[in-house]
Amino acid sequence: MSPSKTFATASRVLRQLSHDPRTVALLFVVPPVLLTIMKYVFEGEPQVFNGIAPMLLGIFPMVMMFLITSIVTLRERTTGTLDRLMTMPMTKLDFIFGYALAFSFLGLCQAFISGGVMLGLLNVTVLGGAIPTIIAVVFAAFLGTSLGLFLSAFATSEFQAIQFMPAFIFPQLLTCGLFIARDQMAKPLQWFADVMPLTYSVDAMKQVTLHASWTNELTRDLIIVASFGIAALVLGSVTIRRQEK
Repeated sequence: MSPSKTFATASRVLRQLSHDPRTVALLFVVPPVLLTIMKYVFEGEPQVFNGIAPMLLGIFPMVMMFLITSIVTLRERTTGTLDRLMTMPMTKLDFIFGYALAFSFLGLCQAFISGGVMLGLLNVTVLGGAIPTIIAVVFAAFLGTSLGLFLSAFATSEFQAIQFMPAFIFPQLLTCGLFIARDQMAKPLQWFADVMPLTYSVDAMKQVTLHASWTNELTRDLIIVASFGIAALVLGSVTIRRQEK
């Protein structure tokens, strides 16, 4: 893998996305708007909103990045861009990690915007402070990017890429501990949640919310999230393929 080619790929992706206002709005406008809507949904129960808002901040980046990355990567393949890139002295790792770098940067920007709205405008109290919150959100965005890159290899159309949302993301969303504590769920669901990455992204946000200092559990959760992300990137470099004629 060549760092210069990886950075060149990341730069190209960012230039392309800068000319797509709908994607930019989906990344930077939709999450703060959803958080604001949730605040007024729970207007009569502010403590409920203060409890779930940080966890939502750990979910939205993953979901958004998963959706956008899988579609954009698939589009690269179906339009022949990947074929042209593969004729150059560039490896699949350069391609995959270039995309991961670009979308991780976007995830960082999204984290600052959404985190600023949650902590500032919506006045949500997070004991861990802004920096651990931003770090946890960036890790969630990296996870979504990695999974999107990996699973896009198994889709042949944008519709199929979107179908991975209910098939892969929604079961994790239901069992990650957002709606009910995992130890109160049926045992099979607990086992399922224990091996799914979104669980640890949500747990990381819980640690940031409930503890003023950096905890060992937060470190563990972030390491698990990063490990899932790196594994997905490596698998993505193996499974990604050219568009079949």
